[in-house]
Amino acid sequence: MKLPLEDLHGSLADPLLDAMTFLNEATTRYPDAVSFAPGRPYEGFFEPEDVPAHLDRFLAHLADRGLDRDAVRTALFQYGPTKGIIADLVARTLANDEGLAVAAESLVLTVGAQEGMLLTLRALCAGPDDVLLVSSPCYVGVTGAARLLDLTTRPVPEGPQGGPDPEAVRAAARAVRAGGRRPRALYVVPDFANPSGTSMPVGARTRLLAVAAEEGVLVIEDNPYGFFARTPGPRPTLKALDRDGQVVHLGSFAKTCFPGARLGYVVADQEVAGPDGRRSLLADELAKLKSMTTVNTPALSQAVIGGMLLAHDCRLRAANAAATAHYAAGMDTLLRELDRHFPASERRRLGVSWNRPDGGFFAVLTVPFAADDTAMERCARDYGVLWTPMAPFYPAGGGERRLRLSISSLTQAQIIDGVAKLAAFIASWAPRRHGTGWAPRTYGTA
Repeated sequence: MKLPLEDLHGSLADPLLDAMTFLNEATTRYPDAVSFAPGRPYEGFFEPEDVPAHLDRFLAHLADRGLDRDAVRTALFQYGPTKGIIADLVARTLANDEGLAVAAESLVLTVGAQEGMLLTLRALCAGPDDVLLVSSPCYVGVTGAARLLDLTTRPVPEGPQGGPDPEAVRAAARAVRAGGRRPRALYVVPDFANPSGTSMPVGARTRLLAVAAEEGVLVIEDNPYGFFARTPGPRPTLKALDRDGQVVHLGSFAKTCFPGARLGYVVADQEVAGPDGRRSLLADELAKLKSMTTVNTPALSQAVIGGMLLAHDCRLRAANAAATAHYAAGMDTLLRELDRHFPASERRRLGVSWNRPDGGFFAVLTVPFAADDTAMERCARDYGVLWTPMAPFYPAGGGERRLRLSISSLTQAQIIDGVAKLAAFIASWAPRRHGTGWAPRTYGTA
C-alpha cells in the first residue's frame, strides 16, 4: 500500500525534521571527520563497569529503606509509578546543587527532557489560540515538539547579552494578544543555550520573570547546561528566582550523568484547581498524560541514575567538576584557535566573527557564505570537518550565514585539528561576490 505524504501529519514534510536527519546521515557518511556537530558529552567520562556498580548501590538503598526482596523485585521489574521512583533523590539533588526547595510530589521523571517538553506543552496549551513564545535562535527540540502538537510558535530575538530580551518578550506577548490569541508560555534555556551558547545575566533573569508575570505568561525553563559554568560560578536558575509559581523547570541527566539512560524530569509545582474544587499539582496532570504515552519511565534507568546520585551524596556539581574543567578547556582552545587562524585583519577581509561563551558546549561562527547542508557536506568531504548549520534554529528565518560549533565530544587535539581544517575551508571561499553569495576558490582538499 502506498501512502501519500500529504495524507500523513504535516510535520513529516517539515524541513526542520529533514535538516536533523541530514546531519545524522552526514556524520555517518564521514566517520573520520572531526565533528563539531553533536552536543553529546565526552565519552572519556564513562566506563561500562560503572553501570552495575550504580545499580547495586541503588538496590542496597532500597534494602536500607526496608524493602524486602519481593518489593525490590517489583520496583525494578514492574511498570512502577508513572511519576517515577527516584523523585526523592532528585529533589535532594536540586536542593544541594540549585538551592531549590521542591517537594518530591512536584516532580515527574521522564524519558529524557524531550518527553518532559512534550508533556508540558500538551498540558499548558489548551487550544489553537494558545501561542508558545520561543527565543530565536531556538533549540529545535521544542519547535519540533510544538510542530508535532500543531502549536503555533512566535520567535523572540535574543538580547545583546544572551537569552530572550525581556522587552521583546513583552512586545511579542502583546502582539499575540492583539491578534486575538493567548501568549501561553515562553520557552527559554538561560544557561549556555543550544544553539547560541549564550547565557542570561542575573539582572535579565529577574526582569524576564517580572515581564512574564505582568503579561500572564508562564516560563518553561530548560536547564541541561547550567552545571558547566565557570568563574564567577553558577547563576541562579529561573526556578530559584521564581516567587510566583511561574516557572516549569525541565532537567536532564544526559549531560551530567549518563546520556544513554534517557532520564529527565519536570518540576511542576503549580497548583491546578478543578471546576469541582479539586486541587492537584501540575505534576499530577502531567502524569496523566504520561500514562497515555510512555506509561512510566524505565525503572532500570532510574535505578542507575539513582545509584549515581547516591554515590555523590546527591551533589552533582561536585561530581561534575572534572567535566566542567574539561569543557571549559575545550571552549578556551576553540576560541584561542579561532583567534590564531583568523587575526583581526583576516576577520575583516573575510567577514568572519564569532561569539565568546563563558562555558557550556556551543559557540556560533558567522561566515561569508551560505552555511547550508551543501556547504557542510562539502566541508566534511573535502576538508574532514563537520559542523551544524544554524538556519534550522531560527523559527522565522535567519542564520543562513552562521554555523554552530560544539566542543563537547572532542579532545583538545581534535579541536585544534578541526579548527585548522575549518579555517582552510573558509579560506577556500574567494573574497569576491558571485551572485548573492561568495564563490569557493577551489574544490580541492585541505
